[in-house]
Amino acid sequence: MMTELQTNSEKWRYCWLFEVGSMRNSHLKTVRNLWKDTARIFFGRGAVMAKALGTTPEEEHRLGLSKLASQIKGQVGLMFTDTEPKEVIEWFADFQQPDFARSGNKATRTVLLPVGPVMRHHSDPPEPFPHNEEPQLRKLGLTTSLVKGVPTLTAPHKLCEKGKALTSEQAQLLKLTGVKMVTFRVGLLSRWDSTTGEVVQIEGGALSSEEKGGEASDEDAEMDE
Repeated sequence: MMTELQTNSEKWRYCWLFEVGSMRNSHLKTVRNLWKDTARIFFGRGAVMAKALGTTPEEEHRLGLSKLASQIKGQVGLMFTDTEPKEVIEWFADFQQPDFARSGNKATRTVLLPVGPVMRHHSDPPEPFPHNEEPQLRKLGLTTSLVKGVPTLTAPHKLCEKGKALTSEQAQLLKLTGVKMVTFRVGLLSRWDSTTGEVVQIEGGALSSEEKGGEASDEDAEMDE
């Protein structure tokens, strides 16, 4: 990975440092596919990426890269491209993918499950859960009973409350019922220009703490190019 990073720093004009909110490998793969002809994207261990670029002026692989390397912290990645900055900023501002919340994310709204069959909203119109999933719903905290073979609530159930962190059970119920509460997006933090060696901070590019919240799974934690 280090050699690849150094090679790409010599090939492309710009290197962007970015962070991701509600990290999902599937969405990052989508970004890579959409930019595959005009960019190279790396997302992996920050220490390795920083070392490849060089963390001091004496060690930097190319002029100015140490200023970018010093900002590599948390779930961040690098994108090398020749595309003009205005186009890159506009593209990533538009790219947003709704997804299911994870444990630790804050609920963006209160969800109340009404009396009656527990519905799955993955399809339109929604469909009731099959009878064989009723034990799982009860295990996750719903007080259900089978009515004509359909898992049914006899009283309303507050699944989550706006502003409060989701438990793993709540996050799983939201996914099962098809309620998406988070948005995957990429925040552009800074940009290195190989022609000048300068690093420019991107105003308003960083994600909010809410957008970065939630627990990343092991498979989403690392994704090298």
